[in-house]
Amino acid sequence: MALSYSAFIKPLPENSIQRRAFLYSDDRDFSVSTTAFHKISVARKCVPSAFDGRILLYGSVADFSQKFCGLKCWILEKLKLEIPDRKCGLGRDSKRLEVQGKDHHRDHSVFPLSSHSKAPEEVSVTRFLNESVEETKTPIPQFEKTTLPNNQPILSEDLSVAVRSSSSVRTKANNFDSEGGRVPSLCISVIGATGELARTKIFPALFALYYSGFLPENVGIFGYSRKNLTDEDLRSVIASTLTCRVDHQQNCGDKMDSFLSRTYYINGGCNNREGMAKLNAQMEKIEGESEANRIFYLSVPQEALLDVACSLANNAQTQKGWNRIIIEKPFGFDAVSSYQLTLALLLNFEEKQIYRIDHLLGRNLIENLTVLRFSNLVFEPLWSRAYIRNVQVILSEDWGMETRGRYFDGYGIIRDIVHSHILQTIALFAMEPPISLEDEDVRNEKVKVLRSIRMLELGDIILGQYKASSADKVDVYLNTLTPTFFAAALYIDNARWDGVPFLIKAGMGLIKHRMEIRIQFHRVPGNLYRERIGQNIDLATNELILRDVPDEAILVKINNKIPGLGLHLDASELNLLYKDKYNVEVPDSYEHLLLDVVDGDNHLFMRSDELAAGWEILSPVLHEIDEKKIVPELYEFGGRGPVGAYYLGAKHGVRWADD
Repeated sequence: MALSYSAFIKPLPENSIQRRAFLYSDDRDFSVSTTAFHKISVARKCVPSAFDGRILLYGSVADFSQKFCGLKCWILEKLKLEIPDRKCGLGRDSKRLEVQGKDHHRDHSVFPLSSHSKAPEEVSVTRFLNESVEETKTPIPQFEKTTLPNNQPILSEDLSVAVRSSSSVRTKANNFDSEGGRVPSLCISVIGATGELARTKIFPALFALYYSGFLPENVGIFGYSRKNLTDEDLRSVIASTLTCRVDHQQNCGDKMDSFLSRTYYINGGCNNREGMAKLNAQMEKIEGESEANRIFYLSVPQEALLDVACSLANNAQTQKGWNRIIIEKPFGFDAVSSYQLTLALLLNFEEKQIYRIDHLLGRNLIENLTVLRFSNLVFEPLWSRAYIRNVQVILSEDWGMETRGRYFDGYGIIRDIVHSHILQTIALFAMEPPISLEDEDVRNEKVKVLRSIRMLELGDIILGQYKASSADKVDVYLNTLTPTFFAAALYIDNARWDGVPFLIKAGMGLIKHRMEIRIQFHRVPGNLYRERIGQNIDLATNELILRDVPDEAILVKINNKIPGLGLHLDASELNLLYKDKYNVEVPDSYEHLLLDVVDGDNHLFMRSDELAAGWEILSPVLHEIDEKKIVPELYEFGGRGPVGAYYLGAKHGVRWADD
């Protein structure tokens, strides 16, 4: 039953100190403040009309909520306060040059609190409006803080955002250094700045974002390591790795000079605590008194990670904005070591501050998984055991481990690639539709999939190792038991995927570089053309192929008639080749993920419970491999991998489609 409401603002006499808003419902009235719009999202256009100081709101209960929130937006707009658009239902623009973190509304460093001050949710409306009066110099009505009939506070989170927004306006007005130049609103520090990863991937990705306008013009870039270098030395080291976009190279030289001029070097020495204090002092010197946020990329060996992270947490975090840290895989050696690592990190940082990065998850193939499925009606109904016979996730590399060195020999392909990249790919592929695309909603669904994956057994895996060639120097670090190839059959024990084998294959030193997901569908029941097809199962099977390498594409394999007088069938591919369809340069995966960190979007980064769920799948079989000293099956370098992988496929009724 729809109820009608009428709300209006009664002007009091000129000498009145306070004005109040009353809400009438049938024969009851409640005194409410303009903050009674807790977590209601509405567009700015939903603004009521005012006549003679009176504002009328009418309609159903649901309609009333929107209109009353519109009243709030209208009042704040009159006060000329900046309210983030996403608070009025317009969504978040992740490509804004003005960097705003998604987690800042819970960070007390953005809203500084003294030991005696109240939390943002307890700031009185009167105080908020009085501060606004001082800024706008316009008389405005005042409202009392009150409660709903059930004695619940009605001061909304939106209000605290508005307070911080108005404070941000004042800060921006003074966001200049003593010489009139802009001071940075974002500082990014690369810990381990002289390493290969930093030189070849991180700094080029940061410059690509800066050049394309996705970083603030006044960003501060800091390199930190133990080498005795100067600012100019670091700039010289990274300058040779920076390139501009192929599709737009205007002002390339100017942008590069500007980026390098905002790059600084810190010699941390042997004591990370002292080094981080030096880094903090240099950042504060560059930032001045303005509000600024910080990102720390920890490109350091695993054995140094905890010392660096702890020193950073205690000595280099800003108190004038948010702090985020990026950590490279692997995230532990097994379930126990990963738990200890996670526990140590969470003692120093909140979960929302930690970004566990796997660059392969920044590939366009991974991001396209949810787009393809949830925005196309033709695919979503087919995404279950009723239509899909098996799923294959394939990652093969045609080079060896000579560039990975001792790191790979210590961890092997299971801990390095399977735990993060392969399992995360399966989780994104198989998850239920999230309630929204917000990062936590996506990660909640991913962890459900990981917890539903059946425990692996030795009989369902194949280990391989390529025959090293001394001439090619690919066996420099190769231990006799380090696997360079892994194949397995996984099963997800839930209603959607019960009985569907997920075959995974990851290997190095194989015949070609390939990254793809292949979905094979069931054969058509009672196929009228079975006599024409015969025993050719491949011809009878439809396939959807999502390929990232060698040529990014979406392929659909279908059966069709060959033109002519006879009736002959053929399996053809409907081909969407990205390089033919889109004449754009595909950004590097590090660019994608670094931009997500800047925007505070962590749906492609593993949460602690996802991390633990992945290790629960792999740890038992890893311990069994180590205890029994399972010897990997040898295969030729540049070949198709161990023969055992084909027997594994046959055991589960699957033929590897990439062959």
